Amino acid sequence: MKLNRTKKIIAGAALAGSLMLTGLVGFAQQQQQATRGQGDQERSERQARGDKEGHEMHGGFGGHFAEKLNLTDAQKEQMSQINARFRESTKALREQSRESRDGGRGGFDAFKEGTFNEAAVRAAAQARANAQVEMEVARARMMFEMYNVLTPEQKAQLAADRQQREQKRQEWRSRRGANSNQNQ
Repeated sequence: MKLNRTKKIIAGAALAGSLMLTGLVGFAQQQQQATRGQGDQERSERQARGDKEGHEMHGGFGGHFAEKLNLTDAQKEQMSQINARFRESTKALREQSRESRDGGRGGFDAFKEGTFNEAAVRAAAQARANAQVEMEVARARMMFEMYNVLTPEQKAQLAADRQQREQKRQEWRSRRGANSNQNQ
């Protein structure tokens, strides 16, 4: 019984983290698409100077997103430090994930010697799932720490932008649904 409750808590935390991350990633992608041409030119200029600003905060509130929220230099530095801690703390998990992908089937051969080893397949799948849960929890923790660096005004701007994105997404789905009904 206790094990099932623990699994439910972990699954709930992973779901909450992935939902929060999905919203933040969606916002970042929307901003990136809206200013892609300008961003490409700025990125080329930064690369020519050897400037890595923006790239360091790849997993968080960097780039155009930081500009939209008008992050201060101190906030950018804090977020960069949070991101660096995240990258260091998840280094082993990323390596494990990379090995799992590169190894084909998780570093084992499910059909070795002409037999199917269900236990080995289950163990490898469970190990990958556990690593994914840990990554999502760590990423959600990082995003929470970054969110807490924001001022109340920046948090309000973030919420407004998120609501606007969701409204656009709903409008797109409505148009898409109307178009698919016309095609039938």
